[in-house]
Amino acid sequence: MNKTILTYGLLSGAVAATLMLCTAFYLQSSQDTSNSALIGYAGILLSMLIVFLGVRAYRERDAGDGWGFGKAFQTGLLMTLISCACYVVAWMLVYEFIMPDFMEKYIEQHLAQMRTSGVGEEQIQQQAAEMEMYREMYKNPFKRAALTFLEPFPMGLLTTLVSAFVLRKK
Repeated sequence: MNKTILTYGLLSGAVAATLMLCTAFYLQSSQDTSNSALIGYAGILLSMLIVFLGVRAYRERDAGDGWGFGKAFQTGLLMTLISCACYVVAWMLVYEFIMPDFMEKYIEQHLAQMRTSGVGEEQIQQQAAEMEMYREMYKNPFKRAALTFLEPFPMGLLTTLVSAFVLRKK
């Protein structure tokens, strides 16, 4: 694997992991998860901007004459996969050592938020049943890792597509 791809993939993953760690410590002290998704996805977006910079750096340093959409997409996708793997490892460690009660608190706060917003009891019970399914899935570390991978990957894929389109050589 090319050094540029590895470097930028790991850098993107390190940014995502660091921001996740900061968010985890913040949530531990505040107990308010209402903005955690917004904060989390802002951190993922920031980390994926590094993928864009990495594709550009690869194009300028390592790409030959065959640089086009396909090569740019492949380069960005590899960086994204490395970044997402770092994100998963970071979350598995955060979940295990900092926030082992995350699912319980998240479900509790989400259902309480639904109650205060005036949602009907039938919808709340439906949501509670669905969240219970996720709680059970989260007990399996492989399923937890897969679900965690699906958080940053769509944004990384979108970043990769945009990068490949913008940075292709015509």
